[in-house]
Amino acid sequence: MSGTIETLAQKLAVDTLKVQDASGEERFYVEVGQVLGAASQSLEEAFLTEIRVRLAERKARDFLNKKVAELQAQVSAKGEA
Repeated sequence: MSGTIETLAQKLAVDTLKVQDASGEERFYVEVGQVLGAASQSLEEAFLTEIRVRLAERKARDFLNKKVAELQAQVSAKGEA
């Protein structure tokens, strides 16, 4: 059963983030979580974990991309000097 819950939570998280990105509602996932909580706490917990992991990965990816851009700018500036 836990495999089913994890699979459903993953799919739901991906779909929820697509709607959230398209709508601009930054906390849309909270509403989805509330709907889930009324029906299944197990699925709600798995879903919220999936969402948190994906949002954390986005933040980390943005941080890394900015750092790479800064380093490339430094290299370019040294090359021009």
